[in-house]
Amino acid sequence: MRTQLAIRSLLFSLALLIFSHSAIAQIGIGISVNFGPPPLPVYEQPICPADGYIWTPGYWAYDPYYGYYWVPGTWVLAPQVGYLWTPGYWGWGGGAFFFHEGYWGPHVGFYGGINYGFGYGGNGYEGGRWEGGHFAYNTYVNRVNTTVIHNTYNTTIVNNVTVNHVSYNGGEGGIEARPTQQEQSYASQRHLPPVAEQTQHLQAARSNPELRATANHGMPPIAATARPGDFRTGVVPTKAAGGEYRPPASAPPKDATELQPHKYTAPSSGDADADRRNQQQQEQLAARQAQEHQQLKEQQEREHQESIQKNYNDQQKQLMEERHAQQTQQLETRHAAEQRQVQQRQAPPPRENAPRPR
Repeated sequence: MRTQLAIRSLLFSLALLIFSHSAIAQIGIGISVNFGPPPLPVYEQPICPADGYIWTPGYWAYDPYYGYYWVPGTWVLAPQVGYLWTPGYWGWGGGAFFFHEGYWGPHVGFYGGINYGFGYGGNGYEGGRWEGGHFAYNTYVNRVNTTVIHNTYNTTIVNNVTVNHVSYNGGEGGIEARPTQQEQSYASQRHLPPVAEQTQHLQAARSNPELRATANHGMPPIAATARPGDFRTGVVPTKAAGGEYRPPASAPPKDATELQPHKYTAPSSGDADADRRNQQQQEQLAARQAQEHQQLKEQQEREHQESIQKNYNDQQKQLMEERHAQQTQQLETRHAAEQRQVQQRQAPPPRENAPRPR
């Protein structure tokens, strides 16, 4: 394990000679959203898989195609001896929420005051420390098999931060913490971006439909994993949602994944046989429309996967999203028109003795 850390340390030291200080400073990564992410879910930490792994808490990421999706917390091998993880966070600014990417460095900087748990109580990190080339784990906040990992200690953490599950800084209902002068100095120091395993972990989460907030409503089925990118072994489920999540309801659907199949019921005409025929027509219409909805959903999903594989730039992604939104709106408009036509045909004729309008 120490050999692996030494190799990583050498590689990243070389990388630092190539990239300037300004290129790796902590900044937003270019994603802005006009509404905040869901509350942080409640979950337990999986057992640390091996010596040298550091806990990186789960968080809500955002994709313009899928919306918010959960990136499970996971254990990550430190890129070099002495480096710690500063989690990313969502912060309000300029009329929208921006994501500030996490980074590796000799100190833990500002991460929005978010209480991610497991040693990340809102400022700093109390889950462990480096001692003589080894990472020592605080078993008070970390789940570690002490029969395998012996460099541990147990220090009680007194958390003076109000316990909540708010997942963003600033804005309505957000955490009001501000970086200290020391934390600002940490952010200006040389540090490293997320390692390749973290990027792959993020991509795996983005492609998992069950991790999207539109599907799990703030309670993802996979809350944390023992190793990055492995969503099968050592998986920890969510115990409870951190709170109710209500995304804006006024926005039109961005793609077919946000559409819900229509359920139609034929109106009663007083004629049992006619009502039966009308209901059969409604069910046939609903079945055909559901099939068309599924076909469009699968087509758009294939195109989105292709965009990931081909690493579309921002302009290409935007064009794809606009096309999907247009396709979805056209399908919704046509289905609504078909339903109106069926309802007009099924409407009972006016009674002869009904009073005429004056």
